[in-house]
Amino acid sequence: MKILLSNDDGYRAEGLRCLKEALADVAPLTLVAPDRNRSGASHSLTLDVPLRVQQAEPDTWYVINGTPTDCVHLAITGLFEHEFDMVVSGVNDGPNLGDDVLYSGTVAAAIEGRFLGLPTIAMSLVSVTGNCTHYRTAARIARELVLRLLAKPLHRSMILNVNVPDLPYEELRGFEVTRLGNRHRAEAAVSGLDPRGRRVYWVGAAGSEQDAGPGTDFHAVANGFVSVTPLQVDLTRHAALDSLRDWLREPGS
Repeated sequence: MKILLSNDDGYRAEGLRCLKEALADVAPLTLVAPDRNRSGASHSLTLDVPLRVQQAEPDTWYVINGTPTDCVHLAITGLFEHEFDMVVSGVNDGPNLGDDVLYSGTVAAAIEGRFLGLPTIAMSLVSVTGNCTHYRTAARIARELVLRLLAKPLHRSMILNVNVPDLPYEELRGFEVTRLGNRHRAEAAVSGLDPRGRRVYWVGAAGSEQDAGPGTDFHAVANGFVSVTPLQVDLTRHAALDSLRDWLREPGS
């Protein structure tokens, strides 16, 4: 049993260090992560330039200019002679709830592991203030889920997206299986001028919660529960296939 660890906050991130410590006695670990914060990288692969990999310490490598997806892809497809049995990504500094999963490098690293045939978990820590502190809580939850997966594996097509409230472990209220909620549209882009008077823009903040009622990941975390959402790669809207066929058969305007 060998576990690959990665993240999108960079190989020096506290969440990744705590995850490594929590899983150290579960199985041999190999850590491959970006050389810096790549939050919001989504599922991008670097195809226009070669990637360079450096070893930071035993069993820890970082990928220069690489995305989380690059890291997992390289690790599984040729960086090492040994194979892996599981991918755990995180612990992310901040939530990956609802629409966030489409942008998240943390979730993308887990999805890449799934693409390459492995069971995967994406771990995130959710703070009300925006300043996460209880990384060891999330790492302990990751350990519990990994041990559960080892004892009773799920179907390998399933990706677990886990969001943990930023609380002491003893204050968590348990686990809830959830669906993804969604947010209102993002806030407007913020414009300004650089020191030379040229216009620059910052992407606006994520929108507030919209679909956040009972059963959603937003609701579970807000009420002190660990949210566990099963994700799948298939984005097909299967319920719309027949209606789309009918629409295409109708004469155009």
